[in-house]
Amino acid sequence: MYISRLGLTNFRSFRKLDMEIPKGAIILFGGNAQGKTSLLEAMYLLAIAKSFRAENEREVVSWKATTEDTQALVNGTIEKEGSALNVIIGYQYASMSETVPRGSSSEKEGPDPLEGMAENLLRRAPSVLRKEIRVSRVKKSAAELVGLVNAVLFSAEDLQLIYGPPSLRRRYLDILLSQVDTTYLKSLQRYQIVLYQRNQLLKLLQTKRASEEELAFWDEGLIREGSYIVWTRHQAINTLFPLVQEYHTQLTGNGERLTLEYRPSSPLAASLEDVEQQFSLVLAQAKGRELRLGTTTVGPHRDDFKLLVEGVDMGTYASRGQARTLALTLRLAEAAYLASARDEEPILLLDDILSELDSFRRSRVLETALKYQQAIVTATELEPFTQSFLAKATVFRVKEGQVTLSEDTEYINS
Repeated sequence: MYISRLGLTNFRSFRKLDMEIPKGAIILFGGNAQGKTSLLEAMYLLAIAKSFRAENEREVVSWKATTEDTQALVNGTIEKEGSALNVIIGYQYASMSETVPRGSSSEKEGPDPLEGMAENLLRRAPSVLRKEIRVSRVKKSAAELVGLVNAVLFSAEDLQLIYGPPSLRRRYLDILLSQVDTTYLKSLQRYQIVLYQRNQLLKLLQTKRASEEELAFWDEGLIREGSYIVWTRHQAINTLFPLVQEYHTQLTGNGERLTLEYRPSSPLAASLEDVEQQFSLVLAQAKGRELRLGTTTVGPHRDDFKLLVEGVDMGTYASRGQARTLALTLRLAEAAYLASARDEEPILLLDDILSELDSFRRSRVLETALKYQQAIVTATELEPFTQSFLAKATVFRVKEGQVTLSEDTEYINS
């Protein structure tokens, strides 16, 4: 699997781009703030249907698209199993007047002054961003896109996989498992709905505006969907464990014992049915506390996993260099997991991975990248790359939202 073409329209700093991309090793080279990470963002968007670095999807749409009322598009062609898959993700601003239904004054016996006021308010209302996904011309939901294009992204923010809150580590597992298991993705979506509704009910119970008997329905859904999520994550951690150990040893060259531990909020068990029983017991025990707090305190939304080296929690004690190596270890293990589970290699997207690695680690990472059908690496300079990698790589210069192919690496280095 590899991306053979990327087209961008009004995406970030790219007004218009049509880029042919070969398979193999790719280097996106250029100064800071020139658009390299935006290119990886667009490529990863084709896989997970969501920007990895935007708090709000409005951020990916260029200012000109906002002011000129035009579309923003990410258009990618992915070569997969001898066929081409075309994925288009489009963003279009629409005024609230286009989305809010209203009655017609012709149906009324006389003019309604409130209708005129409503029309004026709608004209001044803020616009909303519509998003549409099409795969080979067929309209799809985000959930239907996930899993069609497999990709793994390493970015500078991945340090937070080690230092950051549990929510980021849960997201790591959720994205990985959603790409290989559609049942997991659907269960995750249903769980989030059940969790929201249950929390709303718990808040109503605090003010005596609902009956405790109503909890039974939401408890059943929480246990059913939550248990599947916990069980699947547990199985994934067991598969990732030896992969993480292998890549950590390759990157560090030492024999440090790295342990990956899943820490769910309800006890693990030997089967999915046993997990459901344990979850049910823990949920019943937590009922009094949840009624006092007005929120659900147990379930996969509270789970975490830890990385320990020689028994020491790296979330607390890792140096910045150790954390970067561990984060990269997780991403390489993720890529190997996807390759095994889907029987096809994912696209490897590596954003500025070399800047804080020593020469030994850089060499090992680049050796691994060369094994993938397509590995795309961003960099501000070419000096950190090994000669063997440069000899096999296609180099693109990225400058001020423009991408040009360069075959003269000596010129680029200057």
